[in-house]
Amino acid sequence: MKLAIVTAYPPSKVTLNEYAYHLVKSFRQSEKVTELVLLTDETPGAKDISFTENGCKITVKECWKFNSYKNIFSVTKAISQVKPDSVLFNLQFMKFGDKKVVAATGLMLPLICKMKKIPTIVLLHNILEQVDLGKAGFTTNKLAQKAYNFIGTSLTKLILKADLVAVTMDKYVTTLEEKYKTGNVKMIPHGTFEIPAEPSHDLPEGPLKIMTFGKFGTYKKVERMIEAVEMVRASSGLDLEIVVAGTDNPNVPGYLKNVQEKYKHVPQLRFTGYVEEEEVAPLFTESAVVVFPYTSTTGSSGVLHQAGSYGKAVVMPNLGDLATLIEDEGYRGEFFAPESTESLAKAIEAIVTNNDHRIHLEKANYEAATAYPMERITNIYLEEFEKIAAKKQGSVKNVSTI
Repeated sequence: MKLAIVTAYPPSKVTLNEYAYHLVKSFRQSEKVTELVLLTDETPGAKDISFTENGCKITVKECWKFNSYKNIFSVTKAISQVKPDSVLFNLQFMKFGDKKVVAATGLMLPLICKMKKIPTIVLLHNILEQVDLGKAGFTTNKLAQKAYNFIGTSLTKLILKADLVAVTMDKYVTTLEEKYKTGNVKMIPHGTFEIPAEPSHDLPEGPLKIMTFGKFGTYKKVERMIEAVEMVRASSGLDLEIVVAGTDNPNVPGYLKNVQEKYKHVPQLRFTGYVEEEEVAPLFTESAVVVFPYTSTTGSSGVLHQAGSYGKAVVMPNLGDLATLIEDEGYRGEFFAPESTESLAKAIEAIVTNNDHRIHLEKANYEAATAYPMERITNIYLEEFEKIAAKKQGSVKNVSTI
């Protein structure tokens, strides 16, 4: 199978590029895939395809830009040129741009592929029906929220024109089936990027690292976490380091710089900036706790799956999609009230002051992560592509005999 994947890809800063990297890493090792064609956004640096494992041929074709009105034409042209057997779209609603027209036209691409009779699957990481638009940083204006919901409904109808829409949670399937009366939605788990051998539960010498990872400024804000760790320092006397790993959310440029200035008096507070792929493993393995300072959620959490794969204890709000992952996939952690610094401090303290409890959480999260390795996830996609192709071939045969 010659499989094309339409996605952002490292070193891109567009959302979901990290997920694409691990999809590609797994797909290329399947005997069913003869060539991977990456239809990616344009980036100044070369795409990161230097995998150490053997695998199929990878072709990179940079054919779109974030917020370009030409994306629908350039991606369609690229698909016509490479002639893939199947196409996978790695999407969320603002994948191709945060301008409404650009976003909408980009999301017409799965329909175009289907019209070309190419087996097409859309991996949709979030659905607007499950997003708190105010807390997620879209808008707090009630009239604007109604407009966003109308646009979101229209865009979802476009996406559902694909042969199959894969979502990462069962509740997304239920929501889409009930609202849109469709039968082409399937839950395929998010999957875990890397599954190291049974991780060590020993921590490095020095301060205990309290780490958070992501793109910050909208519903992910670090002020409360910094203040909570200061409270834990005062109450426990422990030597704690605060590590803020990641960058600004594109919608809130300058957020972390402002936070850094505001809390410059706080000792042992480190901002890593963008984290390169090879830096991810040590970042997690050296941490005592991974904190999710969220006030809302917008989809299945890749960071939670990463924390689980490295066997890390987590602190998170028991809300939205995080609560669903806990229920559906078996992750465990200490929980806090999203708007309470005191609650967050208590949750962190419960882990850093009790080594046995920390290790218990680490083992539970590693076990949850190992249930869904990326190899298992990509095999599911390949099986679905085979079903779609067989169905299309059957339709052609039926037409030819009429």
